[in-house]
Amino acid sequence: MKVDVLLGLQWGDEGKGKIVDVLTPKYDIIARFQGGPNAGHTLEIQGDKHVLHTIPSGIFHPEKMNVVGNGVIIDPYLFLQELNGLKAKGLAPEKNLIISKKAHLILPTHRLLDAAYEAAKGAAKIGSTLKGIGPAYTDKTARTGLRVADITGPQFKERYDSLRQQHLDIVDRYGFDYSAQLLDGKSFEDYEKAWLNAAEQMKALQTDNTEIYLNNALKEGRRVLAEGAQGTLLDIDFGSYPFVTSSNTISAGVCSGLGVAPSALGRVFGIVKAYCTRVGSGPFPTELKDADGQKLRDEGNEYGATTGRPRRCGWLDMNALNYSVMLNGVTDLIVTKADVLSAFEQFKVCEAYQAARGRITKDFDIDITEKTPRYKTLKGWNTSLDDITDGTELPGELTAYIHYIEKMTQVPVSIVSVGADRDKTIVLNRDL
Repeated sequence: MKVDVLLGLQWGDEGKGKIVDVLTPKYDIIARFQGGPNAGHTLEIQGDKHVLHTIPSGIFHPEKMNVVGNGVIIDPYLFLQELNGLKAKGLAPEKNLIISKKAHLILPTHRLLDAAYEAAKGAAKIGSTLKGIGPAYTDKTARTGLRVADITGPQFKERYDSLRQQHLDIVDRYGFDYSAQLLDGKSFEDYEKAWLNAAEQMKALQTDNTEIYLNNALKEGRRVLAEGAQGTLLDIDFGSYPFVTSSNTISAGVCSGLGVAPSALGRVFGIVKAYCTRVGSGPFPTELKDADGQKLRDEGNEYGATTGRPRRCGWLDMNALNYSVMLNGVTDLIVTKADVLSAFEQFKVCEAYQAARGRITKDFDIDITEKTPRYKTLKGWNTSLDDITDGTELPGELTAYIHYIEKMTQVPVSIVSVGADRDKTIVLNRDL
């Protein structure tokens, strides 16, 4: 049995949570392989909205197991908040959730470091979510971090205090006054107390060497879906560096983030919005700073699920999409938010860039900020998709857009989403 992969092909916010939820019935295990509470996976089930940050999006199916892999980083306080939110909705997530013993912890002081680093950058800030993601991954790489397994160890408090002091010394050297810095509405001292209490409560949750658990599951013929966070263009190596996240968001990250071999990977589902969005700073060739950009934002409710920040909006960039398809080995495309383009009589797609001295290129590379998009205008469907339940009912112009994406990428579109709710998902590939 293989591990299928589902990930975003843009700058995140592509609708991964909803699609994982839709695909979960076909799998036995859903496993997150990277990222942390900087993710915001939104699911809408019968009009009820749920936002997940660290817990896999298959958690709403009690008969399915959900794994938080070793490549994920966990803030115990935020994790317990998320867990308790699910319990308040009548779920029992502790029964179908397993956490890797090797997953690293985000300390309260990691969040202070995040804020200090971002403040020091001034106008060059990267737009961090200030959840402590980068500093936590830094400590992981530096071999000084704490892991889930350490919570039950005899030296946990001693190691915690030592790392905490190292962080505070750095914050002081930056001259960053954190006395007024609120962490989820709490002072640092109050947040730290809540964090330590949450870490104690995490002892009651299921933990395991999840790489062994997952490989044994594959041998037993159980189906596994790996769920990514953020998006391909935020990958630490291949994204628009330095305006990226701190982990490998591409399909190769599944191997290191879950402990499975490259030969174990199966289908790769790549999710792409019918247009583009981005939160925070960094290159965005097709960004629209006009009325069309604001219209996309309003129609798509483009505000971050984690930060609440308004997203930058623009037309679909085929060059960036093909770059992501190449990096991930995408076998199936999933187009989301097609309903947002219903408000446009016509829209555009970037097919190439004009570089220095008029040179035309389709390369999405390190010099992307020096290139100007060249657009193709397509006819919109300009009609509501609310009553669509089958692919045969899609407007001709939307079908033409899907075929256009397939032709340009040489990858089939297997699913198209026409609304936020779970039932607004049109499966075009009948083998799903």
